[in-house]
This record gives sequence, C-alpha cells and structure tokens, in this order.
Amino acid sequence: MLSTKIFGLKTANQRFAKRRTANTALPGMVRLFLVAIGLIAITSCGGGSTASNPPAGKTGKIYVANFNSSNVTVIDGVTNATATVSVGANPLAIAADPTTNKIYIVNGVGKTVSVIDGATGSTAATVQAGESPEAIGINPTTNRIYVANSGDNTVTVIDGANNSSSTINVGTTPVHVGVNPTTNKIYVVNFQSSDVTVIDGATGATTTVPVGSASAPGDIAVNPTTNKIYVASSLNNNVTVIDGVTGATTTVPVGSVIEGSAPEPIAVNPITNKIYVVNNQSNNVTVIDGATNATTTVPVGRSPYAIAVNPTINKIYVLNSGDNSVTVIDGASNTTSKVAAGTSPGGQIAVNPRANKIYVTNSKGNNVTVIDGATNNTTVVPAGNVPTVLVVN
Repeated sequence: MLSTKIFGLKTANQRFAKRRTANTALPGMVRLFLVAIGLIAITSCGGGSTASNPPAGKTGKIYVANFNSSNVTVIDGVTNATATVSVGANPLAIAADPTTNKIYIVNGVGKTVSVIDGATGSTAATVQAGESPEAIGINPTTNRIYVANSGDNTVTVIDGANNSSSTINVGTTPVHVGVNPTTNKIYVVNFQSSDVTVIDGATGATTTVPVGSASAPGDIAVNPTTNKIYVASSLNNNVTVIDGVTGATTTVPVGSVIEGSAPEPIAVNPITNKIYVVNNQSNNVTVIDGATNATTTVPVGRSPYAIAVNPTINKIYVLNSGDNSVTVIDGASNTTSKVAAGTSPGGQIAVNPRANKIYVTNSKGNNVTVIDGATNNTTVVPAGNVPTVLVVN
C-alpha cells in the first residue's frame, strides 16, 4: 500500500492499492521512487500527518513541505508573505506543536526528522528516524513526537524537550498515527497486519487491536472528547470504531462496495461529534454520527481524496482531484458549495479555524491556494518544487 503520507494525491494511491493483494507492500524506497517520477501520489486528511485535526496554533503561520526541493515554505497567515527553510531530503509528512512552536518534518529519503523552531524560522535540530518514515503525530501535552517507520515496523519517539529518541516495535507496515492527548494514548495503523498498535504514552507499553482481516486499514482520526478512534479500511469499505477505554470495536459501513469507493481519508469534528469519511471512487463523503453510528451520504466533486474540518464554524472542506475544486460542506445542514482550487490540487488541505482560511497545496503548480472561508475568494501563494503536505501552526 502506498501510504497517504508519501506525497499528496490520494486517488492514484487508492487505485494502485486496489490492484495489489492485501498482503503485499512496496518497500519504502520503491514507493518514494514512484512518487518522485510521478507515477503515484497521496494526501492526508486531517492533517498534516496526524489524522485527527490538530488545533490551530498561536502564530498563524502555515508550513508547506516541498517534496522535490527538500525545503519548507513558511506562509504568513496575515500577509501571505513567504520564507524558505531547508530541511532533509524529500519531506513527506509534517506536524506542528502549537505549545512549543516547533514544527516537525519527516524526510523520507534522509530517514530523519527536521525540527523547525517557529520563533526563529530556522532548523533547530535533525533527529534520526527508522526505515522509510512516513507518518507523524504529536502529543502537545507531553511534548512527545511519534514517527511511524513503515520499513522496519517501528515508531520513533522523540522527546521534544531535548530531541532524544527511543524506538517502539509496532505491527507490520505502520502508515498512520493518531494521538489522544487527553488519555496519552497513541494509535498506530499497521497496513499489512490489519491492526492498530496502541501505545501507552506514559510507559511505552503496547497493545494490539485488530481491525479486520486483510482490511488494508489506512487513515485514522481520534475524537478526544468521546475517546473514540476511527480507522478507515480501504478494502472492506468500512470504518472500525475503537472504544478508547475498553478496546472494543464496532464496524460502520461507508461508501459503496459495488462502486469500490475505497474509503480512506477521515476527519472528526469533536464539537458536533461527527466523523467524515472520503469515498474516492464514489465521489461522496460518508458522515457518521458519533453518538449512534448512523450514517448520511453527501455528494462532493470528482475523485475526492483529502479533507479538513473547521470545528469553529462547523464547515468541512473536501479536496477533489478530478475537477480541481474544494467542496464546502455545511456541517449543520450537509448542504454544499464548490470553490475552484488551482489547476493541480495534488497534496493536502488544511484549515486555520482562527483566521477562517483554508490552504490547498497544488503539487504541479508549485503553489498553495488560499481560500477565504467567509467569502470563498481565493489567493495563490508560490511555494517550492512539488509542495505536498502542510500544517497550520
């Protein structure tokens, strides 16, 4: 499976995965090569790199990882002025800690994590990761950073205070990380072993939660308010709901098996307790009521593959690769509108709830489309070479 953390276009990733058996996974370097030559691509949902939507930070800056130029474009959220920070080779995942004002970039080829100090705008440290690192999650409460290494089935744990690191063994081919800062539990999705490794952030002890045989689990989202964890399975067309207290699971069907909707990108609005699952091939989003697990289907644009939520105004933004647009869903009514989003929206979408702005990476255009959430007017901001993932701090 080609993880949604390697590049930025989910569509090709999911279709490629469908052609393979559930028990084969490309080595990390092969995936990176295919990405680099343009044969595959990816996103995230929710985020940067943790699947649950991270809180907007204090600085209002946006950090865009440019895969081919091995740097990060820093956008001022007020003026759209930009600066550039060098990082490691081929950055492919990114996350921000709003508490410490540190930004963490996973460099795939370099097998490292670059740490940007948001106050100085420079790289403060470089931390070694494992084989084929490709996903990252942060617990801002404990100042711990978790990097999933798909090539050696481990998670690198970084202490944000001194950048020291340790390693925890997880399942086979970890591809996503979700964090519940309230309970200090970390959830690692293991694509090939079809399970989730639960890490106790205090002790480092692990337990395993199965999510269905050969289910190809992909994206994950955490609702810290209800202590429920949501894992989308692309081959089974369902979402596994994990009870964070008991570890018990419930399965919720999403998408359409006949249409092969391949659900994966997923996001949570913790205020309304609604979960949003993108169904790429059936061109819609499944809305799960977190209280009852009842579902509603909302049509969106062609080939949707990334999603972000603004819980403050209860709007959901779905990036559609097939028609270069963003579908805006009103969370109260499920009515929709559409906004043009560049000519090659090939990476990720992120929201700044405080400023009510939405940011979309255009990987082929080497820029970022900025959408004003109040008016739906757009602005284009230049970025580096092949911008893929981004995060708001």
